[in-house]
Amino acid sequence: MEVLKERLLAHRLILPEHFYDRCAQYASALLAWNKIHNLSGATTLGQLRDHLFDSLYPLTFLEDFESAIDIGTGAGFPGLILAMAKERSRFELIEPLQKRAGFLQFVVSTLKLSNATVVNSRIEQLTPHRVDLITSRAVSSAKNLYDLSLPFMDRQTQLLLYKGQNTADEAESIQAERIRAEHATYLLARRAP
Repeated sequence: MEVLKERLLAHRLILPEHFYDRCAQYASALLAWNKIHNLSGATTLGQLRDHLFDSLYPLTFLEDFESAIDIGTGAGFPGLILAMAKERSRFELIEPLQKRAGFLQFVVSTLKLSNATVVNSRIEQLTPHRVDLITSRAVSSAKNLYDLSLPFMDRQTQLLLYKGQNTADEAESIQAERIRAEHATYLLARRAP
């Protein structure tokens, strides 16, 4: 995880040493489970490091937050990784697929992440409640995610979508700011007045 640490430090992201220990444990678990359950397209440590970096990069521009929901956490990107980095913030990792939710629960338990709760459900089935941050990566269109997020948002809530490179139309559809990084483009939006 030294390569990840150097990349994060280059962007002034300083995380405690035990975070990198957890990343190594997470990577080992994901690579092992992935052989059987196909949880993620990342099949090498290098690919995983890129996903870890992409998950964490928004900490360079996000406002601080106490509560977060990650819609469609999948194998853990970005919600689980952010929970490992932001130990004082509470995370709900929303994942409807049982095999992925099972993996997330295994990791949360193994790493003793007391700030993360795995919810094996769809976002539409949850009781609405306000949170500070809503994230999602590779789940749906920006407009659909915005609409699904509205019951959990007020005007201070940050909606952060992890997207590919061609995002101009999606950004416009939700009046989002586009932020480009090494391997990803992020859309950052708030609830419209």
